[in-house]
Amino acid sequence: MLKIKIILASVREGRFGDKPAAWMFHHAKQNPDLDVEILDLKEFPMPFFNDQTSPSMLKEPYTQPEVVRWTKKIEEADAFIVVTPEYNHAPPASLKNAIDWVYKEWNNKPVGFVSYGGAGGARAIEQLKQIVIELQMAPIRNSVNITFDYIMKTYQNPLMDPVELLHPLDQKATDFIGQLVWWGHALKAARS
Repeated sequence: MLKIKIILASVREGRFGDKPAAWMFHHAKQNPDLDVEILDLKEFPMPFFNDQTSPSMLKEPYTQPEVVRWTKKIEEADAFIVVTPEYNHAPPASLKNAIDWVYKEWNNKPVGFVSYGGAGGARAIEQLKQIVIELQMAPIRNSVNITFDYIMKTYQNPLMDPVELLHPLDQKATDFIGQLVWWGHALKAARS
């Protein structure tokens, strides 16, 4: 069984991100060999990173309760799907902060990105790929970029089912999950 954590990066009120997160959860759950969980950063209110020591150099375990809880979830995972908006050509501070608190628990695991916003969030993904490589993660090639027209549809119909809303992108989700699962199994075997 491969454990996949879907990280919902936006913590804004009225955010769009819960829709693609639910849609990806729906697609991932189609595979009975996957154990899938959404990690909503709203439920992990991390303090701003201010530790004296970088997590990559820690000799002692994490001590702050919020960080301990977050780190346990990251450690459980075999692979990650990050659902992120693009703010000012970049990922949100909430995501970068949550990433920065952890080190070895990210190592040698694949990660894929689902993004939305300007240019479908592509510029946020470019930055995130550079960040995760420093954490010894393996970013997959495929991504899902959700353009602004999907966001506008939710303003017109806020109760629209995410699976119905993002249905035109289903093949992208299938290809994305297939690639993430392949890397997930390969790197899990290598870590064993």
